[in-house]
Amino acid sequence: MQTEELYSLREDFHQHPELSGLEIRTASKIVEVLKELGTTQIHTHIGGHGVIAEYVFSSEGPTILFRADIDAVAVNETQSCFYHSDNPGVSHKCGHDGHTTILLAMANLLHQFPLKKGKVLLLFQPAEETGQGARQVLEHPFFQNMHIDKAYALHNLPGFPLKAVVCREGSFTCSVISCSIQVEGKTSHAAEPEKAISPTAILLNILEKTMSWNQGEPEMQDYFRTTLIELHIGEEAYGVAAGSGVIRLTMRASTAQHLKIHTDKLEKLVKQLKENYPALRFSTEWLESFTANENQAAAVSVIKQAAIKNGLTYVETNCPFTWGEDFGLFTQHIPGAMFGLGAGEQQPALHTPTYDFPNTIIEAGAQMFYQIAVEETEKE
Repeated sequence: MQTEELYSLREDFHQHPELSGLEIRTASKIVEVLKELGTTQIHTHIGGHGVIAEYVFSSEGPTILFRADIDAVAVNETQSCFYHSDNPGVSHKCGHDGHTTILLAMANLLHQFPLKKGKVLLLFQPAEETGQGARQVLEHPFFQNMHIDKAYALHNLPGFPLKAVVCREGSFTCSVISCSIQVEGKTSHAAEPEKAISPTAILLNILEKTMSWNQGEPEMQDYFRTTLIELHIGEEAYGVAAGSGVIRLTMRASTAQHLKIHTDKLEKLVKQLKENYPALRFSTEWLESFTANENQAAAVSVIKQAAIKNGLTYVETNCPFTWGEDFGLFTQHIPGAMFGLGAGEQQPALHTPTYDFPNTIIEAGAQMFYQIAVEETEKE
């Protein structure tokens, strides 16, 4: 594929974004392109709408996995472009259209320049944004019966120079989880609030407690943050005293172990509140879990060498990124690493309405993946 073809392909994915678990058209387009390239071993419906392209160069050598996420986010696109999202309220504001195109460009390189040995798996993963995709993929029979020696992924990074390769050993992204706590009591007439069983004080107590646990900065081992997403009490009915409410939070920490300390504290707090206020009903739901990406030192060394050989700037960060990425589940089971690819210092932030993946970094991403495959399969 030529450069302009890659750009057009990315813009096609951008124009037809699909939310987590609904990536039907996206998966179909991926398979179509892989077949046009001549890929013969294509596995579909992996963990939902996931696709795997399998390349066997010889029975000798390691099996290396490269992963791209393919789902979009629920953000309304505001900028004007000829490839504007056709799906209202849904757009590729995390750059997964670009990640997908990079992996297809990697497939093109494998066809043009076959490796000397080993096996390469290109995983087009669904449902990254909900934190469910990696788990569903790893639970699929394909992975249950496959030994993988190394796993790699990348994520575009606004705020960094175009094509800069960004990486570090250890935690590359934080462990993140979301929590929804519903509290049900009893309403009353607004003139007699004392007859209501109100959740207000309880929900404010949960908010105050969890916020008080915030500590450290991202570069510190004890970094932890609670973020309030929603606090809703009662209804817009001025004659009725509130009788129910919900608080929704995200919690993040530099490691999975440190996050668990605080999720355990929250569960203990809710248990105590249940015991102290038996007239209230509590319902707790944990959602969108993202395990920290733990980058193996040897894999980071390979990434650095690949960057150097591609003539790209290598940047080593001193702390993990505070957002979550479900590739972390792969790094909990398979040695490997995630790295960042600079999307431009003036590029708007991820998940914002004016962000747009820069076409000019597609080939650099594919060349990084290809060089990593060369480095891994040609090791003595």
